[in-house]
Amino acid sequence: MRKIIVCTFLSLDGVMQAPGGPDEDAESGFEHGGWQKPVSDDEVGAAIAGWYEPADAMLLGRKTYDIFAAYWPTADPGNPFTERMNGMRKYVASRTLTSLEWENSTLLEGDAADAVRELKASDGGDINVVGSGDLAQTLMRNDLVDEYRLTIHPVIIGTGKRLFADGAVPTGLEPVSVSTTKSGTVVGVYRPTGKPSYDSY
Repeated sequence: MRKIIVCTFLSLDGVMQAPGGPDEDAESGFEHGGWQKPVSDDEVGAAIAGWYEPADAMLLGRKTYDIFAAYWPTADPGNPFTERMNGMRKYVASRTLTSLEWENSTLLEGDAADAVRELKASDGGDINVVGSGDLAQTLMRNDLVDEYRLTIHPVIIGTGKRLFADGAVPTGLEPVSVSTTKSGTVVGVYRPTGKPSYDSY
């Protein structure tokens, strides 16, 4: 059984929208694109690189696919991620796309949750869900996430799309590893354990 792993950059208040640049995702008038780099460091980069080592595929929503497909095919070949991102198998969940131009990309057919269940049952390594907030919500609602790998950065954005948005399914999490980088970013790996427990003091 393959693992579905949600890999996401978050602000301290949980915003995941447009960490990479001002023009990455301005939906709903978002004005804070590019918030991650100023609060990142080389330890964060090393952690992210490590997330891709056991993975042999990415699972992307349409918006993240469009952003990546416009950037990575012509990205600097000296960037250590360029070859990895272009060479890795990409599975794309979209109701609007009919074809994919980026190499090694496959469009999932039918219901996204059903298609991901089939992927999980297929042969292969881990599958990383990168960005793709809407798709991540679908996966969480359908109990398809095996692990969360999160970088939680020391900045408050205030508005924007959140990974754990209103209506998220209540879920207990087991910490697999948690560390803090020199910039104050928390790098956390967590596994869902089912419904949370409740108690009182």
